[in-house]
Amino acid sequence: MADLFSEYKLKGVTLKNRIAVPPLGQCSAIDGVVQDWHVVNLGAPAVGGAGLVIAENTAISPIGRVTPGCAGLWNDKQAEAWSQVVRFCKRQGAVVGIQLGHSGRKGSANPPWLGDAHIPESEGGWPIIAASARPFGGLLDRCPQEMSLDDIKRVQGEWVSAVKRALTAGFELLEIHFAHGYLAQSFFSPFGNFRTDQYGGSFEGRSRFLLETFRQVRAVWPERLPLIARLGVSDFHPDGLQFEDSLELIRLLKQEGLDLLDISIGFNSPDVSGIPWGPCFMVPMAERIRREVGIPVAAGWNIERPQDADRIIRDEQADLIMIGRQILSDPRWPYHAAQILGKEDPWRVLPNQYGAWLKRPVFTACLDQFGESKEVEHAA
Repeated sequence: MADLFSEYKLKGVTLKNRIAVPPLGQCSAIDGVVQDWHVVNLGAPAVGGAGLVIAENTAISPIGRVTPGCAGLWNDKQAEAWSQVVRFCKRQGAVVGIQLGHSGRKGSANPPWLGDAHIPESEGGWPIIAASARPFGGLLDRCPQEMSLDDIKRVQGEWVSAVKRALTAGFELLEIHFAHGYLAQSFFSPFGNFRTDQYGGSFEGRSRFLLETFRQVRAVWPERLPLIARLGVSDFHPDGLQFEDSLELIRLLKQEGLDLLDISIGFNSPDVSGIPWGPCFMVPMAERIRREVGIPVAAGWNIERPQDADRIIRDEQADLIMIGRQILSDPRWPYHAAQILGKEDPWRVLPNQYGAWLKRPVFTACLDQFGESKEVEHAA
């Protein structure tokens, strides 16, 4: 029976455990180029024992950024900077992925610590585009330009170019961002799509942009490497995106070559209040997708206790567990989870540089450094 610390093979890569770090935006790049901060931010959970580390939502174009500090992959300088992050994380034994996305009508915004609101073009912001000319609302009140058919083709081409750079940078897993009210999700949700052409209206029309984009990405991403998608499966509102529609889209994406579904929330409107926040609240949906569509699933959102994460894997409700907020507060969460779950030699989760010290009583290790042979008990 698989558990949280079982290996997991997905296409041509093998994860040393089922603990995955989801994309966690840092808003700390310069002109889309990642910095030393990103080496530390992603390197810490890689050192801490996570099997999979996925780099933050990375923009496929300058206007695809959420904030001015978002990472990018629209030029080679950005790819080279990412390659340094990838090399370090790989040396720690983690599989390294990247999430590629476009902000859509949520773009040109301040980072969270500056209020999240839209930045006007007159103050350094940029034009924003979306499925329809409807603002998101709340602090993001700028009205985007509705994308023309030429715009759609151009953005899909930008996705393909960024995918090629991701491969050059050394990433071993690719996640396409189809969630959180960003561009692709705005096409799929009734809250964001009011089009009357072939990209709007019915389920077929609203899913067209996502399926076309995924198909073009699949054509250039190697078959031996995992291609996954993060999809907001519900708006948790009677007028928004319904879970049954998402089930059908996932079936179609599977036929196009989707290897795993990273389940998330729609976030297509600031006025939604029906999200059933609570421990592990997305897991029942993840289990349904896994069972009814027959595709591997990564589950996240409020999975904090190692016991819960382990149970979800053992009960075959999901294949990977996304640990986000807990990793930010405790980059050694996998090591501490191994201790809590009673794993033999939990220090083996960590690299040798840490494990060599943690596997021995502290005083014995210190005396060894001075050539002493006498064993000394570690004081509790």
